[in-house]
Amino acid sequence: MLYIIGLGLGDAEDITLRGLNAVKKCHKVYIESYTSLLSFGLSSDGLSTLEELYGRPVILADREMVEERADDILSEACESDVGFLVVGDPFGATTHTDLVVRAKKLGVEVKVVHNASVMNAVGVCGLQLYRYGETVSIPFFTETWRPDSFYEKIRRNRQLGLHTLCLLDIRVKEPSLESLCRGRKRYEPPKYMTINTAIEQLLEVEQISGESAYNEDSMCVGFARLGSEDQKLVAGSMRELLAVDFGPPLHCLVIVGKTHPLEDEMLDFYTIKTEALEPKEKCTT
Repeated sequence: MLYIIGLGLGDAEDITLRGLNAVKKCHKVYIESYTSLLSFGLSSDGLSTLEELYGRPVILADREMVEERADDILSEACESDVGFLVVGDPFGATTHTDLVVRAKKLGVEVKVVHNASVMNAVGVCGLQLYRYGETVSIPFFTETWRPDSFYEKIRRNRQLGLHTLCLLDIRVKEPSLESLCRGRKRYEPPKYMTINTAIEQLLEVEQISGESAYNEDSMCVGFARLGSEDQKLVAGSMRELLAVDFGPPLHCLVIVGKTHPLEDEMLDFYTIKTEALEPKEKCTT
């Protein structure tokens, strides 16, 4: 049996009771480490936290292992119960759908245990989930690569009055171009896109495209460490959010579409107020 188990977003204890029981049945347990990350990270200390809670050793599965050596994991699942842990929900990334397809083709039985993901946790800001359009991913720009395929999707969502969830790039264990040219892989330090960088790139693409899908005054909501105890939500224009320090990763961004009065009322709790941007006088006694 291959168990694909969602861990939720914020804490080691966010695993469901059903998921925890499944983990404890498994002979071997892997955790996928590149489409997302838990708030406490996946360092040796982070893994120790999981292992203590689960009562099982946990093997870190990076992109290379999952994409190039998935057959090894599936072969083990032919002989015993194997757990594959995913931050968020198992189907929050296409990689995991591919793993299920490959397992079924090999005759491996698969059980999925769902959990919260960014796709539904963004509802905390008050924007109704059924009012979202197509989700987009914003990749890091480089000097020679500035992809903008997300722009047309955002434009269509905006025309329909729908909100757009923007997932921001995560680059973990990425080989450097120089090392690939030399034939020996050396990896870049981990890199996580911030809301500020995403907005800068969005505005750059808008300026080039000139189709007025959005602008500096467009209302957005920035989310940092969604689902964690120290999560941060701020609503405001793109211009206003550029001045906000959202702190450590992970970040995501929602470009707001047409809103219902109830959405506006909820969103107001997170909206930057003008007076909050002005220096406050110190209390005197």
